[in-house]
Amino acid sequence: MSFPAPFYRWRPHPWHGLEIGEDPPKLVHAYIEITPFDTIKYEVDKSTGYMRVDRPQRSSSMPPALYGFIPRTYCGRRVGAMAPRAERGDGDPLDICVISERPINRAEVILNARVVGGLQMIDRGEADDKIIAVLQNDNYWGEARDISDLPGVITERLYHYFSTYKLIPGEDATQIFIDEQYGAEKAYKVIQSAMADYEEEYGG
Repeated sequence: MSFPAPFYRWRPHPWHGLEIGEDPPKLVHAYIEITPFDTIKYEVDKSTGYMRVDRPQRSSSMPPALYGFIPRTYCGRRVGAMAPRAERGDGDPLDICVISERPINRAEVILNARVVGGLQMIDRGEADDKIIAVLQNDNYWGEARDISDLPGVITERLYHYFSTYKLIPGEDATQIFIDEQYGAEKAYKVIQSAMADYEEEYGG
């Protein structure tokens, strides 16, 4: 029996088996792990590619956008070097938040995302950038090309969420912080660095 191309006989690993996107670094694939409706932190198990429950969200704060990662990216030495106050990259795929006018309430979906900017987050000395994007061809946000095209309240919510979602009472809150908000041009460079880090770590 012949199969159409591309055809996956087995489920591809979301990080290593999916394509990065049709026009990176501007237009990328996003694999969504968490929706704005989730009170549980899910993330892909690096060994199997299946979704794993990481932890319940400790606070009442919920993700203000779709949250996942860009396949075939890796936050290694190049990504770490772009964050002056980081010692290294965090060793994970590059995180991405995707804004959509219509609610998307399912995780484990792949979507096309147009990159508009990012947040340079430092988590205990590691660069943990959050790329910000809009859903390609979104009826409301689809024309956005830079973070300056978004209302300030959207980036404020993302900033607040990532500044607080790991906070634990009694622990040092200064170890996790947002060092910078940046626009599309720097976001492209971060993605290109993460692509190069992936090539170095895992090969083609």
